Amino acid sequence: MSTTTTISEVRIWKENLKLSRPYSIAYKTIDAVENVIIAIHSSNGLIGLGAASPAPFVTGEEIEDTERILNEVAEEHLKGKDLRHYHQILHRSAAAMSNYPAARAALDIALHDLFARHLQLPLSAYLGQVHQAIPTSVTIGIQDIEGTLADAREFVEKGFRIIKLKIGKSMEEDIETFRRLREEVGPDMLIRIDANQGYDPEELQKFAKATEQYKVEFYEQPFPTGQIEQMKMLPLELRNLSAADEDLISVVNAIDLAVPERPYGIFNIKLMKCGGIQPAVHMAEIARQRNIDLMWGCNDESLISITGALHVALACPSTKYLDLDGSLDLAKDVAKGGFVLKDGYLSVSGEPGLGAELL
Repeated sequence: MSTTTTISEVRIWKENLKLSRPYSIAYKTIDAVENVIIAIHSSNGLIGLGAASPAPFVTGEEIEDTERILNEVAEEHLKGKDLRHYHQILHRSAAAMSNYPAARAALDIALHDLFARHLQLPLSAYLGQVHQAIPTSVTIGIQDIEGTLADAREFVEKGFRIIKLKIGKSMEEDIETFRRLREEVGPDMLIRIDANQGYDPEELQKFAKATEQYKVEFYEQPFPTGQIEQMKMLPLELRNLSAADEDLISVVNAIDLAVPERPYGIFNIKLMKCGGIQPAVHMAEIARQRNIDLMWGCNDESLISITGALHVALACPSTKYLDLDGSLDLAKDVAKGGFVLKDGYLSVSGEPGLGAELL
C-alpha cells in the first residue's frame, strides 16, 4: 500500500531580477523585472517551483497584487492537501485568484512541477510530448540601427536562428532598420516583427509592401487591443501572418478569435496572461481544432516559468514557434537547470518535473 503524499509547506517571496541587457519597446524601456517565486513542498521531500511575472499593461495585475493574493490563497488551498487531487486544487485555487493570471500561473506551474516530480516524469512527458526541440527567437528591442546590428551579430555568433525585432515608433525608421538588419544577417536568418500595438492598418500594409523582398516571418500584435474588425479587413495573407498577443489573454478570447474569418493566423500563448499550464492546454486545443499555429511567448521571467512554458509547448501538436528568451538576459536568476539551449534550439533536460532547482 502506498503512503499518501500531502503538501506540507508553501513558501512565497519576491525577487528583483536585473537585466544584463536593458531594452525598449514601443512604450517604455525595461532594465529590471520583479518576479514572485513560489515553492510547494510535499511530505515526501519534493519541491515544486513556480514563478510569476505579471504584465500590468496587459492584464492590469501589479507585482504587489501577485504577491498579496498568493499569500492569501496558496496556503489555505494547498497545505495538507493530498497531491493526487491536484486537479481539484488547481480549480479551486484558480477560482480564488480569478483576476490575477500571473499569480494563478505561478501556483499552476509549481503544482504541475510537483506532481510530475511525484510521478518521476518530466512534465512534458506527463502532458504528452510530441516535439523534441524547437528553435526560439531572441529579441532586439527598439534602438538605433547600429545597436540593432551589434545585437544581431552577437546573436548570430551564439548560434540563434531567429530574431524578433521590436518596432512601432516610426514606420520609415522601422523599414530602414529591418532592411539593414536583413542585410546584416543574410537571407537564412528568420526575422519576425513585433509592433507591440504600435501600428494602424495603413501603416502595417505599407510596412509589409516595403519589406516584401526582405522576408518577414510574421507580425505580432500589430494593432492596439480590441481592433478585431480592423484586423479582419486586412488581406487574408497578412492576417495569416499575424499573431494575437495582447488580444489573446483567456480561453474565452481564444474561442472568440478562432471563429471563421478569423483575424489572426497565429496564437501567442503566454502563461502569465492566461493563468498557467492548465488554461494554456485548453487554448492550444482550440487552436488545434481550428488549424491555428501556436507561438509560445513570455515576459521577462525566471527560467522556472520559461521552462514551464517550454514543457507545455513541446506537448502541443500545433506548436510551431517559440519566443522563450525571457530569462536569457537576466543578470542573475533564482534557479538553475530547466531548459536546454543548444544552437538556438530549446529542449527539456529529461529530469522529473521542470528539471529546475533553486540556487
